[in-house]
Amino acid sequence: MGRAARNETFEAGEVCIVHAIQRCVRRAYLTGVDEKTGRDYSHRREWIRRRMEALASVFGIDVLTYAIMSNHLHVILRNRPDVVARWTDQQVALRWLRVFPGRRLDEQLAEPTEADVKSLASQKERLQEIRRRLSDISWFMRALSEPIARLANKQDECTGRFWEGRFKAQRIADEAGLLACSMYVDLNPIRAAMAESPEQSEHTSAYDRIRAAKGSVIPSAALDLVAISNEAAAEEIKTQTVAERKRRRASKRRNPTGRRILRDGWLAPMSLGEKLAEDPQLHRDGFRASDKGFLQLSQEDYVALLRWTAKPTSKSESHGDLESHGDLATEAIPKRLQSILSSLGIDGSMWRDLVWNYRRYFGRSTCAGSPGSMTADAVRTGRRFHHGQRRAAKCFATA
Repeated sequence: MGRAARNETFEAGEVCIVHAIQRCVRRAYLTGVDEKTGRDYSHRREWIRRRMEALASVFGIDVLTYAIMSNHLHVILRNRPDVVARWTDQQVALRWLRVFPGRRLDEQLAEPTEADVKSLASQKERLQEIRRRLSDISWFMRALSEPIARLANKQDECTGRFWEGRFKAQRIADEAGLLACSMYVDLNPIRAAMAESPEQSEHTSAYDRIRAAKGSVIPSAALDLVAISNEAAAEEIKTQTVAERKRRRASKRRNPTGRRILRDGWLAPMSLGEKLAEDPQLHRDGFRASDKGFLQLSQEDYVALLRWTAKPTSKSESHGDLESHGDLATEAIPKRLQSILSSLGIDGSMWRDLVWNYRRYFGRSTCAGSPGSMTADAVRTGRRFHHGQRRAAKCFATA
């Protein structure tokens, strides 16, 4: 069975959740320590995190979970056309020009002026297409990947491809699939023996949420959603040298708004809460698209389940793929966590196996979730089933 076309997996005009995977070319360690040369490129992981944070402030897309590894990254995204529909034409134009200015000044991308915003907002047909792109996961990934590739090539004084190719996309069909996928993503550094616990797993959403709960703050990478006046732009060109303008823009890129936020302030909140499902819950502070959660459990319960899932169950258990799930059922899952899994139809005794061996169940599928949801999604795309759904069925409780 061939892989589904990208437009079958998700559409910009439909709210959906997608697990995206982007790998470095030849899976080389271009964001970690190169084993052959010994060069350390780990600082590039922070480049990627900050770029995601910046894009989360302008796109109509929620970043739910992420993990940046030494040669690839995972990110779970939820596109929000309902949020973009609430933005004014001027807001849409400004957000787009912040990411794609379209003109250069002294070899630097120029900041959008009030005239630029007004001009773009008046182009109704083009603006309609831009609205669609601002809730398109493909455009989000494009805006994430290309600048990182350019920065890395400039640092290495080389040309050519940095990423292996287009990102792999997997649609998340239901909350059971989302919980399993989120845990799989957050536990990637532990699987790769880069960390021993979620608290040590830097450049993951779990690390950010745990640190934020303790009050950790960071300089915001959110883009400034205020256009500069035409007069100020003209004055800058007239009074400042090229070098001065470059220094000022470089300084502003480090903290565009001059604000500090909780470490997870740019990520989507964890808990869905009790608000109406159709309420877009627009975010008003400029750090993310919306204030809408994505799971029917609190962040405290999520972290507790994550820690329990991360714990090795025997001294002989490695952090690689667990080919046998015999040891995984030896430690009883706490009742509170068991009730969470039961509410999603997941067999608690198979939970660790489902998460640690996520790739074995869903790695070749364009969809992840409970068997019933995967069947429904297959019908949506004109297929009879998705790869792996029969194997995954053993991890779910029978009706």
